[in-house]
Amino acid sequence: MITPLWTTEAEVPSVQPAAGYWQSLLVEDDPDPGFRTYGHLFAARRPWRRGCIDELLRDIADDKVAGVLITDTRMQRIHHPYDGGADVFLATSEERDQVRDRHADWLSIHPSGL
Repeated sequence: MITPLWTTEAEVPSVQPAAGYWQSLLVEDDPDPGFRTYGHLFAARRPWRRGCIDELLRDIADDKVAGVLITDTRMQRIHHPYDGGADVFLATSEERDQVRDRHADWLSIHPSGL
């Protein structure tokens, strides 16, 4: 699981005790330092068990938490939930098609599928 923390400081904040620091990205490079934005990424491994992320998903749906990525250990499959939906990135187009077909009722009725 990867969680971001957005700041205007390049220094890594120490407010994510349950997750280890992974990396920081300069997201918005503005000439005015007060408008620069950094994304500090924290990663945590959690053993999978049914319901283990239900509370997190509820917080995301309620827009209390944002930017979370749920991945497999090799980061080949990524689930990015957000309030109102989710994006799923899979390792192959075949796997994508299988998941799409298995969960067709989750797709938008818009002609583009989005």
